[in-house]
Amino acid sequence: MTEPTPRIMLIHALRESQVPAWRAFEAGWPQARIFNLLDDSLSADVAARGKLTDDMIERFLTLGRYAAGTGADAIQFTCSAFGPAIEAVKRDLSIPVFSPSEAAFEAALEKGSRIGLMVTFPVSLKLLGDELTAIAAKKGRPLDIHGILVDGAIAALQSGNIAEHDRLALEAAKNLPPLDALVLGQFSLAHMAGPISQATGLPVFTTPDSAVTKLRGLLDS
Repeated sequence: MTEPTPRIMLIHALRESQVPAWRAFEAGWPQARIFNLLDDSLSADVAARGKLTDDMIERFLTLGRYAAGTGADAIQFTCSAFGPAIEAVKRDLSIPVFSPSEAAFEAALEKGSRIGLMVTFPVSLKLLGDELTAIAAKKGRPLDIHGILVDGAIAALQSGNIAEHDRLALEAAKNLPPLDALVLGQFSLAHMAGPISQATGLPVFTTPDSAVTKLRGLLDS
């Protein structure tokens, strides 16, 4: 008997990425069969070292191979600070592997070339900027990135102070230059899309919702 929907493995490097991912699937593809792998030591290690290292890439390859071995039809990563490691997993496996941000970047580029990129995890800013630049170049699109690091937001979130996390993100959004679109680069920022769009008047793209939309379009036949 053919199973109704593909088996999708979510791989998380931050605890805070899990609930936004689950909510995005509940809203955008509730029939999907999703499963989870979490190794939050990865986010702690990359934050401590300030960069992605070869041993972290090997750990990602191990996670990817394990996920494929469970019978996953596709893998969706949810942490944005590991672009080169995710690319290594893509090259290593024969099943579809998706980064957290590619779908949101593709959608934002349809709105224009001036793209805001808001993050709360410091290492993410350069890595996501590089990924966005590569996607724009592949599509032959001009690009002007405005990066926004919301200082203190991830610490507030991890200490349980969600209200302070949200306040900091909203304050940062109120000081943006003219943009065509804004991408919220962390899964944990997704719930702020509505307030930020209302405050700025911008099209706001979230990584989990955009990822689910792309996954469903590609895999839900």
